Amino acid sequence: MREKVINKQFDEERALYNAKSTDIIDCMFAGPADGESVLKEARDIYLNNCSFSLRYPLWHVEGFKMEKSTMDEKTRAPIWYAKDGEIVNSEITGVKSVRECKNISVKDSKIDSTEFGWKCNGISLKDTEIISEYIFFDSKNVTLENVKMKGKYSFQYIDGLTIKDSYLDTKDAFWHSKNITVINSTVKGEYLAWFSEGLTLIDCKIIGTQPLCYCKNLKLVNCTMEDTDLSFEYSDVEADIKGHVISVKNPKSGTITLDSVGEIIFGDAVMECEGKVIIR
Repeated sequence: MREKVINKQFDEERALYNAKSTDIIDCMFAGPADGESVLKEARDIYLNNCSFSLRYPLWHVEGFKMEKSTMDEKTRAPIWYAKDGEIVNSEITGVKSVRECKNISVKDSKIDSTEFGWKCNGISLKDTEIISEYIFFDSKNVTLENVKMKGKYSFQYIDGLTIKDSYLDTKDAFWHSKNITVINSTVKGEYLAWFSEGLTLIDCKIIGTQPLCYCKNLKLVNCTMEDTDLSFEYSDVEADIKGHVISVKNPKSGTITLDSVGEIIFGDAVMECEGKVIIR
């Protein structure tokens, strides 16, 4: 028999510590006691229409579903060291949300969190809007589908990422990343994917200055590029690009096939560059 906690307010420290097999519905976690860690070490919990305004509410939680709920900026770091969780139709604004977590899915939600998803494994976002200056730093095995994202230093040092049908408005994305596949998406930003390894872009639109430099095992399939100057410097690349590229500079190896290019620059290189540029 599952426990039920309905229409209650809690503000004390560890208010529902180690709750097990519990449905928590229409509850508020806020108040003058300003207690931390209200659901720390909880197991198998369901949260519906709850609001959180206390620090560190879901730490070390295993097996949870949070639906139609909010975590405001006062939660600070609301979900850390958690695993096997679902976040559905919810809103999170804690500055350091979801850190060192495993197997967490986020659907139909809105997130505004400066440092979201650091050092995690097995996180998925679907049908979600997110604002995050440093998203998914040093994480593994992440998937995004139909995600609208605004950020700056995104996906740095990540290993294993698949993105589909998404719009990324970012800067310095994918730096030092490994094993990334991006499909049918727009990636807008500056200095895209420098020092990446194993990045594949399929049916994508790439926007912004000096993209895709110092890359290893870089592949572009049926992509378009806009406002992309000084592209591919010192990269090992195989690319099939539709339309125009402003300039290509010193590709290290491989072949870049495109419809037109404003300038092909070979020279002043610090390493041997033998990449080929072919105009259709």
